Amino acid sequence: MPLVPLRSLTLDELTIDDETSFRGVALYRRLKQVLRDAKHRFKVAGIGENASWDRVLFLNLTFWSSSEEASVLCDDHIAPDVIAHTALHHVVGLELSRGSVPGAPSPAALLFAESIASAFDLYLIGRLVTIAPDCDFVTSQVPIMAEAAEQAGLDEARFATLLESVTSAPERAFEDLRALLVDAGTALLACADAEAAHLALERFKTHRFAPLIHHYQLSNWILYTRAYARALVHDPARSDEAVHGFDKALRESPDSLAWIEARWLGPAA
Repeated sequence: MPLVPLRSLTLDELTIDDETSFRGVALYRRLKQVLRDAKHRFKVAGIGENASWDRVLFLNLTFWSSSEEASVLCDDHIAPDVIAHTALHHVVGLELSRGSVPGAPSPAALLFAESIASAFDLYLIGRLVTIAPDCDFVTSQVPIMAEAAEQAGLDEARFATLLESVTSAPERAFEDLRALLVDAGTALLACADAEAAHLALERFKTHRFAPLIHHYQLSNWILYTRAYARALVHDPARSDEAVHGFDKALRESPDSLAWIEARWLGPAA
């Protein structure tokens, strides 16, 4: 059989599934427009072909960067959460590239970008559980999160309490998780062996989102960062200065998502 290369399609050439469930999330509309304006292209199997889910997951987890992730799709359909995730990588990548030395991003930049995009998924859960509890994103992701929490020792009742805290303050949940992912990722990146990594994770065990930490594929983050960023970055100190400044600003902001929206997404349409 002939080899079938991936096609390259813009957002407007794709079908967005279950988008009506996101109509109450204004920030989603801003992020979608970011990808449209950037003419971001997604990689899709050939006409009449579908890439298997395991193949797509492998490609997205293995070949990513701070500016382009989750850009390989099974077919010409896309979920709104994937649009938001990809747009946030794009936005953060642009901000970190301004005035920086050309080359691969620093380890701090990769962890910073992925923490924002991943924590936004939890923000979406917090919003959508209230306004669209039966949407595809909620019904697919909440059980996966519950399973991860159960594996970490959180029973059903305590997971329900945790989820309620997310829905009552999704913006706060976003920042708490974002900061945890940055801190845990940074600590793990410095570890030389399994024992050191275990002790590093132990330091975060009292954090309210500690039971969800392995839901976010930190192993992949660390392996990718070690394989590429550290070996290729030209000037880590200069690149990291901007990252640390942005990270500090988000931690100090009363609403870090509003901070990102106001400074990085431009004026609302």
